[in-house]
Amino acid sequence: MKIDAYFKDNLDKVVVFCCGYGINLLIFLAFKVDRAVILSSSFISVVSFLLILFIPFFRKKVFYDSLLSNIERLDKAYLVLETINKPEFYEGKLLYQAMYEINKSMNENVKTIEEAFKDFKEYIEMWIHEVKIPLSTLVLISNNHKEQFDKRTKLQLKRLEDYLDQVLYYARCENAEKDYLIKETNLAKVIKNIGLKNMDDLLEKKIDYIVGDVSLEVLTDSKWLEFILGQIINNSIKYKRDGKNSYIKIEAKEEKDKIILSIEDNGIGIKEGDLKYVFDKSFTGSNGRIVGKSTGMGLYIAKNMCNKLGHKIDIMSKEDKYTKVVITFAKNNYYDVLK
Repeated sequence: MKIDAYFKDNLDKVVVFCCGYGINLLIFLAFKVDRAVILSSSFISVVSFLLILFIPFFRKKVFYDSLLSNIERLDKAYLVLETINKPEFYEGKLLYQAMYEINKSMNENVKTIEEAFKDFKEYIEMWIHEVKIPLSTLVLISNNHKEQFDKRTKLQLKRLEDYLDQVLYYARCENAEKDYLIKETNLAKVIKNIGLKNMDDLLEKKIDYIVGDVSLEVLTDSKWLEFILGQIINNSIKYKRDGKNSYIKIEAKEEKDKIILSIEDNGIGIKEGDLKYVFDKSFTGSNGRIVGKSTGMGLYIAKNMCNKLGHKIDIMSKEDKYTKVVITFAKNNYYDVLK
């Protein structure tokens, strides 16, 4: 709270005082009041006016400065009422009460929206699980009666299954606290499951699935990690380079305080200008326009999930050369001691 702004706001009071003081001075002079009395009266009047004007300023300054300072420091400014004391002056009490009522109304609306979102999320998850039942049946039928289902049909079923998984994990990731379980997970097992799930696509596209020594244990949620790696593998398959002996190479290495998993392919790569945006929501980039089957959500969800799980994900690429995704798992020394 600045004193010059406060003075300007109270300029009308200063004008009224000056006018009243001038009239009073003229009366003193008209009645030939002693000069000493005039000076004493003037001194008392000016000092009293200044005290009346500026004592409220310092009372208000403490409250408003604290209010503005706390708003700037807080990540969630609407919690500012929890950090300040209720003021003693009347205008402050009115402001405090108004902010309280606004905050209360906002919390009620947020609660209503959160409940509606929760209901919608639960419905979406339930719907996806219900849809997956007939879809899984169709996939099973197509595998058992290959002569009746061509490759295009099986491909569409696989795409449908992948998109359903994407929606499911996107819904879970937005409110993840109760949806994942961190425990020791064997990387080799997860990577094997992904290879089996994508075996038909790998064989059809003639892509070598090369897995190095990945027999390491990491602290993660196995289902979430399988989805994350599945999105990366799907991208490697989708962006395969024509007329090339294609491969997807997966390796893992253990360092002092971390485990590094890398997934590399020799596909069409990513343009340098697109690299910094690949984890953005709905970003498809140049490759998305070339292939025309990208939602731009896979890597966004993978990044979001890695953040929730405490993993780091990075991507490196050179156009027409390679793409390499690296996931870093931090070791939990406290867990190792207790184990």
